[in-house]
Amino acid sequence: MSQVLDSKVSNDFMGHPKGLFVLFFTEMWERFSYYGMRAILVLYLVAKTTEDNPGLGWTDGEALKLYGWYTMLVYVASIPGGWIADKLIGQKKSVLYGGILLCFGHGILAVEQDWAFYTGLGLIILGVGLLKPNISTMVGGLYKQGDIRRDKGFTIFYIGINVGAFLSSLIVGYVGEVHGWHYGFGLAGIGMLAGMLVFLWGQKYLEDVGNYFGASEDPEEKAAMEKRLSKIEKDRVIVLLLSFVLVIIFWGAFEQAGGLMNIYAKDKTNRMLMGFEVPASWFQSLNAMFIIFLGTSIAAYWANRKLNGKLSTSLFKMIIGLMIMGAGFFFMSGASAEYNSGGSSAMYWLVLAYLFHTIGELCISPVALSFITKLAPVKYGSLMMGVYFAMTGLGNKVAGLLGESAENLGEFTVFTGIAIFCVVVGAIVLLIRGKLESLTHGVEDEERELAH
Repeated sequence: MSQVLDSKVSNDFMGHPKGLFVLFFTEMWERFSYYGMRAILVLYLVAKTTEDNPGLGWTDGEALKLYGWYTMLVYVASIPGGWIADKLIGQKKSVLYGGILLCFGHGILAVEQDWAFYTGLGLIILGVGLLKPNISTMVGGLYKQGDIRRDKGFTIFYIGINVGAFLSSLIVGYVGEVHGWHYGFGLAGIGMLAGMLVFLWGQKYLEDVGNYFGASEDPEEKAAMEKRLSKIEKDRVIVLLLSFVLVIIFWGAFEQAGGLMNIYAKDKTNRMLMGFEVPASWFQSLNAMFIIFLGTSIAAYWANRKLNGKLSTSLFKMIIGLMIMGAGFFFMSGASAEYNSGGSSAMYWLVLAYLFHTIGELCISPVALSFITKLAPVKYGSLMMGVYFAMTGLGNKVAGLLGESAENLGEFTVFTGIAIFCVVVGAIVLLIRGKLESLTHGVEDEERELAH
């Protein structure tokens, strides 16, 4: 059973199981493909059909509507993806089959036909649904319950996600904007193929995680799948589901990056830097770059707080993350005010916004992934991870709706409203944090004891 696996010292590298780094590079290339495609999707949709690099010529509102539906469905598909892993084939095979679907999906997007565009998006939705929740659950399975390294392991894994996102925004974004949108889509597919090769190569380091429990001969594993949930397990599921409200709000705000903020960078930001016009898609690489540089430092900060007996529970981190990310939108309010008064806004507003968004993300997203593997009952581990990503998808849909509303309300109103809402909600949840944490029945107290 993955949650009671011992982390073998002989199988460690840099203080973590070697399997973590296999999953790191697999997810890095998967995110290279996904975020590369995401960086140019809206720009492709709104590009005029008469331009040198023609797109579909949609309006901003139409493009943001599709973006919202697509990014929502990508993550909602994680619920059936998690169920399939828990009930039918296990996490490891789900990751493999999902990766294969993604290779085909990104490859088909390279074809310049309407049928290929929608077919490719459909295959990517199915592929991410199978891969995303299960590869994250496998990371948690590398650590035994109570291992304080788990949060750090998820942060390392999360850095892998963002190395892929950083490279893709620069490389795929540049190729798509300069050489042709479909070349960019095809390049994303090559990245996904690289991820699958890494995953297949590293199977020897993943022998004890991600397997289908239903085929196990281990009595303990069979019992864990068949028994009814205890009162403690039910309480932990409740606190997980309540914490997902923060997830919806966070991603509803954060995902303006690929939609409204992407269009804002393209149309209303002065992107000239020493005679060079910075491609609009490159701004999305800032988030990933900041994560790469700040990820381990922020993880170490929270770990040191825990070791020193200071408040550093997962819920507390998530609440603080939401508030910090929300505050970042005040910089976008400043950008909008500058544009409204002078017809253009400086790039530094976007840089500062992405910096705050990144700090907030590091306090909530990898922490939430780790939190799920601590609290979810074994037989519903992948399903609960799937529900988390579905909430992420719902947040993406909210992001699309908010982006669409800017056509009527204006960017200043939308950005300022998001900032105030996130900070206020975070403050309210902070007041009831203690009650919510009582439902975890001390699962993170065990970590503190183990650390000492």
